[in-house]
Amino acid sequence: MDPLAVFRSSRKRSEAANRRPEMRDHEKDLRSFHLRLGVSATTVLAVFLLLALRFSYLQVIRHEYYHTLAENNRVTIVPIVPNRGLILDRNATVLAHNYAAYTLEIFPNKVRDLDATIDALARVVEIAPRDRKRFRKLLEESKDLTSVPIRARLSDEEVARFAANKFRFPAVEIRARLFRHYPNGELASHVIGYIGRVTEADLDRLETQGQSANYTGTDFIGKTGLESHYELELHGRTGFDEVETDAGGHAIRTLRSQLPASGNNLRLSLDARLQEVAERAFGEHRGALIAIDPATGGVLALVSKPGFDPNLFVDGIDPANWELLNTSLDRPLNNRALQGMYPPGSTFKPFMALAALELEKRSPQYAISDPGFFVLAGSGHHYRDWKVGGHGSVDMHRAIVISCDTYFYGLALDVGIDNIHRFISQFGFGKRTGVDIDGEAGGLLPSPEWKRRRYKQKWFAGDTVSVGIGQGYNLSTPLQLAQATAVLANGGTAFRPHIVREIQNSQTSATRAVEQQPINNLNLKAENVQLVRQAMVDVTRPGGTAGAAGAGAPYAFAGKTGTAQVVAIKQTEKYDERKVAERHRDHALFISYAPADKPTIALAILVENGGHGGATAAPIARKVFDFYLLGKVPEVKPADDGDGEESD
Repeated sequence: MDPLAVFRSSRKRSEAANRRPEMRDHEKDLRSFHLRLGVSATTVLAVFLLLALRFSYLQVIRHEYYHTLAENNRVTIVPIVPNRGLILDRNATVLAHNYAAYTLEIFPNKVRDLDATIDALARVVEIAPRDRKRFRKLLEESKDLTSVPIRARLSDEEVARFAANKFRFPAVEIRARLFRHYPNGELASHVIGYIGRVTEADLDRLETQGQSANYTGTDFIGKTGLESHYELELHGRTGFDEVETDAGGHAIRTLRSQLPASGNNLRLSLDARLQEVAERAFGEHRGALIAIDPATGGVLALVSKPGFDPNLFVDGIDPANWELLNTSLDRPLNNRALQGMYPPGSTFKPFMALAALELEKRSPQYAISDPGFFVLAGSGHHYRDWKVGGHGSVDMHRAIVISCDTYFYGLALDVGIDNIHRFISQFGFGKRTGVDIDGEAGGLLPSPEWKRRRYKQKWFAGDTVSVGIGQGYNLSTPLQLAQATAVLANGGTAFRPHIVREIQNSQTSATRAVEQQPINNLNLKAENVQLVRQAMVDVTRPGGTAGAAGAGAPYAFAGKTGTAQVVAIKQTEKYDERKVAERHRDHALFISYAPADKPTIALAILVENGGHGGATAAPIARKVFDFYLLGKVPEVKPADDGDGEESD
């Protein structure tokens, strides 16, 4: 048989076998299909279940949250800053008010090249170098704010010119803002204070007070004086507009509004006309004056010279003026009336005399023979009197009138430092008065305990001798001296000094008075008070240390001069101010009240480096009294002491 035929026959059989249908396991295939179907269905159900849970979470559980977000995208809350309350004196003279003006403001976050933008703006609206410096300063302090002003108080012409070029500056806008204005400039600047831009520290304080929401949109806040102390009264309640916006953020309509409530007005006990007279009476001298109504504690005038113009701070003080105010040797930003601490000098003597009388350590008739110095027993140390050769025979009345140091050296030792501290602290020495302005200093009324705590040293008799004439460790603020003088003037009742007399509600015009209740009654013996007060009257008469200031007055007034050392000199040396640099000369002091029989005004005056109280400070008091009691300001020549010699 042909082998080729056999091969071909075998190949055909093999191909035929391969073409026979393949037998399949249908049950297995069905099980596999059901498994795949179940997995797919489970997966789909799980996905739909997750979607359902997510939809439920978003639309039910988190409905309020996402509804709020949606509303916030659709509705914008625009704060409306309230009108700041007015500050008025006792006669309704406006001391601080508001006015509207246009400002040119840049949104730094929307500007690529800030310098180029400012340069381009300067070709449209005048932008001075000081504006650029202030802008940079505000930019550093206002990183969280949306806009920063580059120019304030634009004129109508400047507003129109910018409006015509607005398309070139998408990140710059003109806004209408309220500005604070102090129409009297420096007058009572330390009383009124000023406002400034809100800082992080201010925001933290507002957060602590629970007031942060009420300051949304507010750029300025009180920084010093009444503007700071009564900030929450003056600020008012912030209003708002609910504005519906489109996807581009453009306003469509106003949905709801709440009008702002203006801040409350402050009506002061201070008399602006008296304040002006008092400030002018200082001339070029530095110093402080406080006038108080002895019957209420109301502050009639509060002077700190020199002052400053609070309008400089309204829209951010420029660096040049800030540098000038901070580097001046005259320290115009320092409130001397509240923060200055000075030795009270001989103005301390009436209170020492009253302490000796009340504690029965000296009788009015007790007299000494003054040789011009006092010798401390056991030490042999000499303490000189201001008058070389002494005053001869001196009792308590004459000691006050002529301000005899020798008399009070011995009196201080008789009374003792513990009694001095305990009794005289009742007049307010050595502690804050609580006046309604922040930043008051406490002064210092020394005691043995204080010296041990401060210097780790014992108290010496020589310390007591110095305290007796208001020197040594003694330090008082002019305000403390004024409060103590008011207590003496009214016979022994202490009131807390206050500058705001009443607060007027801006919505209802209703007023509420500031508390004027006595804080302490010293229960002084009338005869002792009368003796000291009569001696103080004679201080202003011929022979007294303020006799020249009282000459020709149609009313009687009481006073006590004082001199506080700035640079210590040896007890063996005589002070000669002509040989001392002006800023090293003694401070001049004067406490006083008038009329002498029924006081309506009490004063404390300090003239820095003014020399003798009778020559420099007392004439200022006379001018103030002449205006307050008579309505005029007569020219009073500078006076020396009544003896024509060096004195307090």
